[in-house]
Amino acid sequence: MARIVLNTFGSLGDLHPYLAVALQLREHGHDVTIATSEIYRAKILAEGINFAPVRPDTGELMDNPQFLRRLWHPRRGTEYLIREYILPALEQSYADLLPICSRADLLLTHIAGYAGPLVAEKLQLRWLSVALQPAAFFSVYDPPVLAPAPWLRHLYRFGKWPFSLVLAIANRETRRWAKPVFRLRKRIGLPDSDANPILKGHFSPFGTLAMFSRHLAQAQPDWPQGVQITGFAFYDKLGAISGRPATHPEEIDALNRFLDSGPPPVLFTLGSSAFLQAGNFYSESITATRKLGVRAVLLTGTGARGQRNESLFEANYVPYSQIMPRAAVNVHQGGIGTTAQALRAGRPMLVVPWAHDQPDNAERVRKLGVARVIPRARYRAARIAKELTALLEDPRSRAQAQEIGAKIRAEDGARNAVEAIEKLLHAR
Repeated sequence: MARIVLNTFGSLGDLHPYLAVALQLREHGHDVTIATSEIYRAKILAEGINFAPVRPDTGELMDNPQFLRRLWHPRRGTEYLIREYILPALEQSYADLLPICSRADLLLTHIAGYAGPLVAEKLQLRWLSVALQPAAFFSVYDPPVLAPAPWLRHLYRFGKWPFSLVLAIANRETRRWAKPVFRLRKRIGLPDSDANPILKGHFSPFGTLAMFSRHLAQAQPDWPQGVQITGFAFYDKLGAISGRPATHPEEIDALNRFLDSGPPPVLFTLGSSAFLQAGNFYSESITATRKLGVRAVLLTGTGARGQRNESLFEANYVPYSQIMPRAAVNVHQGGIGTTAQALRAGRPMLVVPWAHDQPDNAERVRKLGVARVIPRARYRAARIAKELTALLEDPRSRAQAQEIGAKIRAEDGARNAVEAIEKLLHAR
């Protein structure tokens, strides 16, 4: 038995893959702790997994409209998240995580958990980094679509030099963001490091688990050494989350009756975080479906019962594995967790990227032939209706989505991740 700590940060899309891995590690007899935001305590403990709080707690953001507006800014959201929320709390994160890991045999980190690599280095602890999305790798051979400048993707066809230039500028800028990391390294007695903590320094010399499908991205020559693409690790059970409205079993029963009562609906969701800054997403979606005369399910996350009739069903949260395979089209924000579930469901999708890695995820599923994309600023009923019509009437999109879905379902990302973890534990 090994003592393993999994440190993650963010939305349910960041928590659920770690929970999937933690559950399999426990089945293998390991002592597993998930170290993350306090808001997830009840959900993790309900699965019989040890929990340890690590600041900052994302739950404190739910009632902060000003922060949420900045967090979901389409161009500067990631900069704000890192510079003004995560890194100012770095000393707290380190103080919380250090004692948790003091008796651990292995640590798994998260791309936004900047304290993790410092704790591992300080304790001389073996660790694996985790990348949940292809955009984490910043490869010149497979450049990501960047939320601050999505138009740059049109230059990538001219070779490696456009993104090489972008990467050089990003490296210079983000090193300034990372000053708190360099200061903490010095305070705790770690040697100076040239690695940029934001672009490259979060990758472990012991290896990286790329916990997404090979159908979304392939390994590239400039990826760090020791990357293993595991496939997606799935988990989406209902569970108690502090401060979030609960979904009751009666709501699931009512949804199933709605699904059984007519043709497959179009599903609209903004994941577990972007719904807090939904804007006109739901109102425009309803107008579009009425225009087309199709049924719709809206997952609003608000806890309110919402509208319900023979053509429209509004709910709080429903596990995607239950609803997405029964939809005609899945419309979502492009978060990596939501995207993974939509791919597995084997249905065409319409993606409306909000911020962060979502424009890149959207472009990748578009290239797979299973999705169409609407920019967030152009999400209007007429455009939605046009794109939905194209998806609903295109048998090629449906066939391609079914084929990709079957391939995704054949992967077992959690099992592959556990095999990589145990291989490292057994290495000498």
